[in-house]
This record gives sequence, C-alpha cells and structure tokens, in this order.
Amino acid sequence: MKPLHILFLLIIAIQNVANFTNAKMHHHSPKKHKHSRKLSHAPAPAPTYPPSIPSDPSYGPTQPDTDTNTTCIFDVTEFGACGDGSTDDTEAFRAAWKAACQVENAVVLAPSGLEFMIISTIFSGPCQPGLVFQIDGVVMPPDGPECWPEKDSHQQWLVFYRLDDMTLTGTGTIEGNGQKWWDLPCKPHKGPNGSTLPGPCDSPALIRFFMSSNLVVTGLRIQNSPKFHMKFDGCEGVLIDKLSISSPKLSPNTDGIHIENTKAVGIYNSVIANGDDCISIGPGCSDVDIEAVTCGPSHGISIGSLGVHNSRACVSNITVRNAFIRDSDNGLRIKTWQGGTGSVSNIFFENIQMENVRNCVLIDQYYCLTKECRNETSAVYLTDVTYRNIKGTYDVRSPPIHFACSDSIACTNITMSEVELLPYEGVLVDDPFCWNAYGVQETLTIPPIDCLLDGMPQTLAENSLYGC
Repeated sequence: MKPLHILFLLIIAIQNVANFTNAKMHHHSPKKHKHSRKLSHAPAPAPTYPPSIPSDPSYGPTQPDTDTNTTCIFDVTEFGACGDGSTDDTEAFRAAWKAACQVENAVVLAPSGLEFMIISTIFSGPCQPGLVFQIDGVVMPPDGPECWPEKDSHQQWLVFYRLDDMTLTGTGTIEGNGQKWWDLPCKPHKGPNGSTLPGPCDSPALIRFFMSSNLVVTGLRIQNSPKFHMKFDGCEGVLIDKLSISSPKLSPNTDGIHIENTKAVGIYNSVIANGDDCISIGPGCSDVDIEAVTCGPSHGISIGSLGVHNSRACVSNITVRNAFIRDSDNGLRIKTWQGGTGSVSNIFFENIQMENVRNCVLIDQYYCLTKECRNETSAVYLTDVTYRNIKGTYDVRSPPIHFACSDSIACTNITMSEVELLPYEGVLVDDPFCWNAYGVQETLTIPPIDCLLDGMPQTLAENSLYGC
C-alpha cells in the first residue's frame, strides 16, 4: 500500500474515534419516568410567527424540541386518565404535569379522540424550560355549578402559575360548559328581542395565566366559557396566535382575551365571537400588538374599564391593526370611571374594517354600571390616540363616533385620518359627539367630525397625578 493511502486511512480512523467520543460526551437524554415515552410524533405544527413583540426585540417563542433523543411525551392516559367525558381525570393530569415539569422540552399530551373532564386545577411552576401542554382531544370542566365541587374555586378553572417558556397548544378543544353558569339568577343581562335574562354570579374564568413569562398559546379552539375565556394577569412576553374563541352572542361576561398588569403581548390571526369584549385591556398593560383579528359578535376591542374606585391606571403603547369587527355593540372603545388617576397614552388603531357595529369609535370617561355614579373631579388622562383608515358600516341606533371626555381632564392629541363610516341600513347619522376632546382631522371624515377642539387645553391638573 502506498504511503499516501496509509496516511488517508489513518486520518479517517482518527475522525471516527473523535466523533464517537463527542457523541458520548454531548448526547443528553432527559430523566425517564415510568409513564413517559420518547416523542414518536411531533407536537401540533408551529405557526408562522409575526415579528417579535415591539417592546422586546429579543423575544421570540421557543418551539418545542422534537428531536427524538431529547423530547419526552407525558400522555395523560398513561397516568390513568379515562377520557370518557364523565370520569374525573384531574389526578392523571396533575401527575403528568408534575413529571413533565422536571424535564426540559417535555410535552403533556391530552390525545385526540378522547374527552377529559377535570376540576379546578393550578398547574404551577417553576418548571424546566420548553414545557408544552398539548391538547389534541377535548378538555372540559364539570357541567355547571351543581356539579362543581364545593371546595373548588368558583373564580377560575385552569390556572398556569409561575411559569417561564411554556406553550399551550394543540388541535383540540377546551370546552367551558358555560350555559348553566350564564343562567344563574344573579346579574341581569340583555336577552333576545329586548328582554332581560339572569346572568352569572361567581363564575369561573376558563383559563388564567398568572405571574408567568414567555408564553405561547396557539392553535386551540376555546369555547363556551362560564366567564372570561382566557385571562393574563401579571405576565410578560405573551404570544397568542391562531386561536378560535367562541360563545353565544348573549352569554354574559364572556370576554375572549383579557389582559391586566401584563406587558409585551402579541395577539395575531385569531377569530373571536362572544358575549362581551373580544379583547379587553385592563390597567397596568403596555406594549400590546394586535393584528389580523376578527371580532364579532362581541363588544369589540376595549381598553378598560380603568380607574374604578378611584384607582390609578396606566396603559400605554397599544396597537391594533388589520382587524375586522362585525355585528358588535362596540368597535374600538376606551372606557374609564370618574375619579381615577393615571393615563392612557400612545394608542394606535389602523386599518380596521367594521360591519354593522354600534359605537364604532368610542371614548367614554363616564363609564358606570348603574345610574348612581356621581361626578368626580379627577379622571384617567387620555392622550395620543390615533384612528387611521377606519372604514365600514355602523348601526344607526348610536352615533358612530363618540368622544365623551372628562369635564376636568380633557382628552388630547386625538388624530382622525381616513375614517369613513356609513349606515349599515337607515339614514346617515351625521352628528358625532365630542366633549372636552382635543385633536385634528388629517383628512375628511365621514361623517364629518367638526367637534374636536383645536390645540391643547389651557390647563391640566397636576401632572404627577396623571403621569405613569
């Protein structure tokens, strides 16, 4: 054999030894559990994500690692879940969660073709990063308040607490069984043909994320919640994509997505039909990006209510783009109570299409649930609100544009551009309402809105009360 050939074979041998050594050093298999199994199929396909959330350019959802050597599935049926729709499968879900929580990139799987009933449960962390809760079947609570265990909270059903880098996804359905809660004789609400129906008392929110970060919720169908369908409280870094949320038009307090004290949120490519706000943004929220969302029937997209019981509320940097709102009681709404402090600033609504919407563009700083609210001398300060390319049709029972700002604290820097709203049926209502509202029309508005005041008010109350 020639020396050159010998040298070539020697190099190959050295490389093979090195590769074998590296494989032994770097291969890592997660700790096995007697009920876990290696991932034989990938979780639900990951969506194509929009740009990163504006307030945190480094944020981007980490997708589940589907490498067969590094990911484990914890199938709830292997922990004892029956999936027959009537057996209480709660303990199986808790056990699967507890085991998966200790493993990086683990998947808790509720498989397709089965219906799982579980009672009110808190899935808490901290857990290893990359945890996925994948619902491919149906998961639901007990059927109404009579079946609800007395010891369980009537305020919430599924709670995800103190988690970081967690995904809730799947091709299945979260069914809220809300009808019997809606019918409780506590809080009246609108019924068909002008009637009044009873409504919810202590009704549970279906899904709540609390004190968590870097969350992804995608792909699921969520329906018929007793109260809010999905709630985020005290969270940061939330991506919601390709959700379907639905409940009947007259179901009370069934907000689709509610956020409060939550920052860096993206809500994209979702369809929401329900009996209350499609998306509601509460106090303490900032850097929220909403795009390609279809709402209706609903109460529209709302900021507020804010400032209740003379509280301080701060909301800033909210953007809603390329949305479609139809058959709704409200379109784009900002609502505050009298007596509050704080501010709402840098709000941007762009490219919104409306169809048969009542109160298309609404600022209401006199929000009150009864007729007994008295006038107050303070208010949440509204400034820098832009409406650009807002078009479509409105319900003529109310003026399509209504700016009712506080007597003492004016709304400032309202911008109207390319706003064209026509009657869905009936006669054009050409008298938009403004009260203590300052702003500009950059283009001709239909109907014309000549009631905005020019410039800025001469005085504002102490800035310390209204800055955030």
